[in-house]
Parts: sequence; C-alpha cells; structure tokens
Amino acid sequence: MLSHTDLKRGTIFILNNQPHEVLDYSLNFRGRGGSTASTRIKNLITGNVLSRSFHAGESFNEAEIKRRDLKFIYASRGQFVFCEITNPSKRFNLTVEQIGAGHQYLKTNIVVTGLFFNEQVANIQLPIKVSLKVTETAPGDTKGRATAGTKPAILESGAQVNVPPFIGVGDIVEINTESDEYVRRVE
Repeated sequence: MLSHTDLKRGTIFILNNQPHEVLDYSLNFRGRGGSTASTRIKNLITGNVLSRSFHAGESFNEAEIKRRDLKFIYASRGQFVFCEITNPSKRFNLTVEQIGAGHQYLKTNIVVTGLFFNEQVANIQLPIKVSLKVTETAPGDTKGRATAGTKPAILESGAQVNVPPFIGVGDIVEINTESDEYVRRVE
C-alpha cells in the first residue's frame, strides 16, 4: 500500500480501478492540519491529465505494470500502431490522447517501452533521448556570438524544437523527450 507521501514522480498506482502515473508532486505542510500531496497525474489508459490533492490517511495500491519493448510502425488518423519486436504480427493501437505530447517524437521503427496493465497495453514510455533529422530551419549562422541564441527547427517526426544557430537542414540532433529540449548535434 502506498500513502500520499509515496506518490513521487514516476510512481504508478491504482485510482478508480485504473492505473495512473504521477507527473508532478509536491508535499505541502499546513500547521496542525497535517500534510497534503499536490500532484498532477496521468491516467495511463485514457491519457487524461488532472491535478489532484491527496490527504493524510489516503492509501493506494501500486499498479502491477509489465514492461515490454515495442516497435512503432506507423500512424494513421490519430491512431499509432505498435508491434512486439519478437512477434511483428501482434499489434497494438494507441490514440494521441493516450500517448500525449510524446507522440511528436515517434518515427518509424523506434523502439519504445510498452506498459501493460491486466495484459492490455495501457501506454508507452519513450526513450529519454531520441535522434531526429532536421527537415526545416532558418539558414545556419557560422559566426561567433557573445551570447548563445536559438532558432526554431522542424524535425522529421514533425516536432518543433529550438536549436542553436549553427544547426542546419539535414543535421541529426538529439532531443530530450522529457524536457522537449535540444541536447546535441549527432552528425
């Protein structure tokens, strides 16, 4: 059993018979009133994100989540199709709402971690860093600068991120999928 103080970021627990993942967590103390945990949680099945406070005395069951590697195949009409790496004929569909903002980093054949709840795929976890090709950006700036700047770039998956001025079309960049930030140029 988990208490309200155990709901740290990344914890997956059962609420209303469905698995939820804690996205943000802060513990607030109120004088003699005890403590409350202010959280943002994501329903792994529906993809809904909500803010909720939990009070002392509330307890939850930890969700039994099994993890398996899945490969992204394609997207069509708001549906994202994945398959098991060892058995490509076993396919799973997830919606944009279930995956959330991470869908912008999916490209064909990327390997993700599938989260299974009651033998059904509930959601996916992206790798922390992905390498994507820049397809559109303003011309590169090769001159030195006193201060670093950024410019918007569109990646092969359709995601838009800010990159340094020296990045050009055709460069492959590494992106942190948790913070949506440029990490480094790969090529």
